Amino acid sequence: MEFKVGEVVVYPHHGAAMIKDIEQREMGGETLEYLVLQINQSDLVVRVPSKNAELVGVRDVVGKEGLEKVFAVLREEDVEEAGNWSRRYKANQERLASGDINKVAEVVRDLWRRDQDRGLSAGEKRMLAKARQILVGELALAKPVDEKKADTMEEEIQATIERHRAAGLVEDKSVTTSLDSENDIDLADLSFDDKE
Repeated sequence: MEFKVGEVVVYPHHGAAMIKDIEQREMGGETLEYLVLQINQSDLVVRVPSKNAELVGVRDVVGKEGLEKVFAVLREEDVEEAGNWSRRYKANQERLASGDINKVAEVVRDLWRRDQDRGLSAGEKRMLAKARQILVGELALAKPVDEKKADTMEEEIQATIERHRAAGLVEDKSVTTSLDSENDIDLADLSFDDKE
């Protein structure tokens, strides 16, 4: 993967980041090239050796196909994590740290649904907020929309799911995944187009 200053990439566990600089640093008598990443939604600056960037999970922003997959993940039935709170929390931490936007979407989906059903612990609430921040940040970059619009889109998705639950179209607090089912949630009315 070739990196350029000004390019936007995704850094695991922090989300979207801009490559502010590519600098040379000497370590142990060897000169190494580092990517200087400015995390978009914070003041955090991360330096990653260029040769290890892909290894640590630095990747391009998701494209159109990836975006469709994210929305499919948000519509899928959630799979209850086996085990107690600490195992579920650890599994969600691992999914967030993976840098895979689909796994981040799974965390958002599962924690949001758990919050609707039973409520979340303080730690899980913080994790949900972090996962939403990462997801919304990348959604905003995947299509040329701002974060406010991406937040609105996510809220519309959640509201659509809730309407279907309230109408009895969806059972067991989960969304069907069968594309042929009459119970499918139709998210086609959601768009990235600006509404006045």
